[in-house]
Amino acid sequence: MSAGPEAVSAVERRLAELGLTLPGVAAPVAAYVPAVVTGNHVYTSGQLPFIDGALPAAGKVGAEVSAEDAKAYAARCAVNALAAIKAQIGDLDRVTRIVKVVGFVASDPGFTGQPGVINGASELFAQVFGEAGSHARSAVGVAVLPLDAPVEVEVIAEFA
Repeated sequence: MSAGPEAVSAVERRLAELGLTLPGVAAPVAAYVPAVVTGNHVYTSGQLPFIDGALPAAGKVGAEVSAEDAKAYAARCAVNALAAIKAQIGDLDRVTRIVKVVGFVASDPGFTGQPGVINGASELFAQVFGEAGSHARSAVGVAVLPLDAPVEVEVIAEFA
C-alpha cells in the first residue's frame, strides 16, 4: 500500500487540521503496557503529556502550572492516548466511540478546577470524533503524578 493520502485515516486528517500529529507510543515508565485490547475495547494506561519524549512542564496545577497550560497538556495526553490506541488496532477510523476518560490533575491544595483542565482532552475527542467523541468522564485532583507531571489521562475506546 502506498503512503499517499489514501493511507491516512480520517481521524488523522482531522488531527492534522488541528495542527497535531500522532507521536510514537511513549515507553512505559514502570511495569505495564501502554494499552490493552479486550473484546472490542481498548483500555489505555495513563498517558502523560509527553512532547518529543519529554514533559513540557512539571508541578502542581494552580501553583507552578496554570490551568490554561494544564488544559493544553490534557489535550496532549489525549493525542498520546490515540497513539496508544492506534498501535493496538491499526487504524483510528475503527474507533466507534470514546467510552470513558479519566483525568488526574496534580493539584495545588486550593485548586478546584480539575474539570476545566480535563476539558482539554474531552474537547479534543469531540473535535476529532464528533458525537462518537462524547464520553463518560472523571476528573480527579491528586497530590502528585509520575515524574511530577501536571496531568495524566486514561481512555477507554470502543472499536469495530
